[in-house]
Amino acid sequence: MTDHALLLVNLGSPASTEVADVRRYLNQFLMDPYVIDLPWPVRRLLVSLILIKRPAQSAHAYASIWWPEGSPLVVLSRRLQQAIQAQWRHGPVELAMRYGQPSIESALLRLAEQGIQQVTLAPLYPQFADSTVTTVIEEAKRVVRAHNLNLRIAVLPPFYDQPEYLDALVDSAKPYLQQPFDHLLLSFHGLPERHLHKLDPSGHCLQGADCCRTASPEVLAHCYRAQCLRSAAAFASRLGLGPEQWSVSFQSRLGRAKWIEPYTETRLDELGKQGVKKLLVMCPAFVADCIETLEEIGDRGLEQFQAAGGESLQLVPCLNDHPSWVAALNSLSERAPLML
Repeated sequence: MTDHALLLVNLGSPASTEVADVRRYLNQFLMDPYVIDLPWPVRRLLVSLILIKRPAQSAHAYASIWWPEGSPLVVLSRRLQQAIQAQWRHGPVELAMRYGQPSIESALLRLAEQGIQQVTLAPLYPQFADSTVTTVIEEAKRVVRAHNLNLRIAVLPPFYDQPEYLDALVDSAKPYLQQPFDHLLLSFHGLPERHLHKLDPSGHCLQGADCCRTASPEVLAHCYRAQCLRSAAAFASRLGLGPEQWSVSFQSRLGRAKWIEPYTETRLDELGKQGVKKLLVMCPAFVADCIETLEEIGDRGLEQFQAAGGESLQLVPCLNDHPSWVAALNSLSERAPLML
């Protein structure tokens, strides 16, 4: 068969580190109603205020981690695309970004022009959130409707607890965990708490310290925080880490809304002040290194940890194009169910 394509989708990146390109990217990203879930007039006003100063600040941050080949996120995603093409037996493997280029629209149109009849859509996010998984699916639906494409689309569901993903995470991290370290911090991307409340059918979201650890299957299916904790616990268990050797936190807060806790910057301060000297940090919500890992953790996180009394912070690379991850993603995508 050569008529079944695989479409990998990651978040995206500015086209360059120029302020104008960063502003354009941030505007598209922040105006997505699944990212800032406020009424359009309020969202437009808020984003316009953010875009006064944020593009210049972000452009400086992007410049500090930009590679000669371009955005690390895009470069690494391209490498993953090329690696998995050798394993995907059914047809072409395309890459798209939810924001920026290459767009989901251009990728789907390109596949349709090749006569592709079926596409497996693979949002590259281990855990579920509206601001990641749902927005990718909805954009794909919009493109299919807008262009009346004759495509059957299967969707890779969140894979936070799948053995292939967890084993790949372990394989990629082992070389770093075999070196002496005092503590492992698993830093996931954060979300505003209201995103969790909105999707909670039980009405008990974030009530009590253990609510995410004891979530029912119904709640777990849409609870990002609970899925992050399940990923972390399963990963630690596979490595035989004791509860005192690792902890979980959430990074990348934006704005004044209440975000899920504990915050990564708070944990970095606490660990430094508690006498942790050699800290490992992994970011399991990301499958490719990006500004949130390389700059936010690798640069600013290191400075903060050292200011609190720590000595070294080793950022463990994301899965990127690690062979175990390539094989895992291929296997997971093979059994993705038809949804669209």
